Amino acid sequence: MAFEIVGKLHKKFDTEQKTPSFSAREFVIYTDKEQYPQYIKFQLTQDRCSLIDAFSEGDIIKVHFDLRGREWQGKYFTNLNAWRIEKDAAVSDTAPPAGVTEGPAVPFPTAADAPQTDSEDPLEDDLPF
Repeated sequence: MAFEIVGKLHKKFDTEQKTPSFSAREFVIYTDKEQYPQYIKFQLTQDRCSLIDAFSEGDIIKVHFDLRGREWQGKYFTNLNAWRIEKDAAVSDTAPPAGVTEGPAVPFPTAADAPQTDSEDPLEDDLPF
């Protein structure tokens, strides 16, 4: 079963070498789409452990994952195995166009920047109202 979810990368952990031939890495995303905020832990395995390296904590990401379950000695375990991570398209759609910087490129004008009038009467101007 394949699923996907969007959330903020809350925490990423180091890769752990579970056995000589098996490595795993976990990360947590935060989502507040439901009634209560959720912290959801995912697992990356083997060659996919480096997928999370491209992202920083606080980034909004979309995680594609499989739901896995198993039984071991009468206990049951569930894993969310991530297999693809990408920057959320909704976030990249709101990015400014190329060449446009965020925020004003020049300082905001002040009263000193107002144009000077020829008249000394501050009430006299050329506005019709």
